[in-house]
Amino acid sequence: MSLFFAFLLAVAQAVAPQPPANQSPAQLAPLADPASSHFATEAGLLLVTIKPTALADYELVIRTLQEAMSKDTDAQRAQAAKGWRVFKAAETDAKGNIVFIHAMMPVLANFDYRPSLLLDALVKDLAPDLLTKYQDAFAAPPTKLSLTEFAHMAVAPVEIKKPGGR
Repeated sequence: MSLFFAFLLAVAQAVAPQPPANQSPAQLAPLADPASSHFATEAGLLLVTIKPTALADYELVIRTLQEAMSKDTDAQRAQAAKGWRVFKAAETDAKGNIVFIHAMMPVLANFDYRPSLLLDALVKDLAPDLLTKYQDAFAAPPTKLSLTEFAHMAVAPVEIKKPGGR
């Protein structure tokens, strides 16, 4: 696995949201849907690991979704599709699973990027077992990273002045 993908996976695991340790379950506010793929920042990544034996099923779902979204006339979904790219890593993760990276740049606010929900809404004659095979293809739950740009390497950095002029 390349160092870049190893780094992405390590960061994703390190930043996974954890409930506060000092609160009892009764004190915690109801959590949002943990499977939600909404992003509150300008860019987002979903890191998805797929079992090698289920690769064809996952790829079929993504291609089916791509075809449906490319023909969709809904303005919101069309806007989301414009900034959504799916990459397949040449390297596998440490357990031999195939890594897919869904990059959303820019993110469409208040849009759920879950392929299963979108397929359900867009494809009326979906093969009955396709979504089951899709769900079974995951080696682990997807990792969601909400990103805010820190530096654009083709642009000179902007000096940030601290209070007091120093």
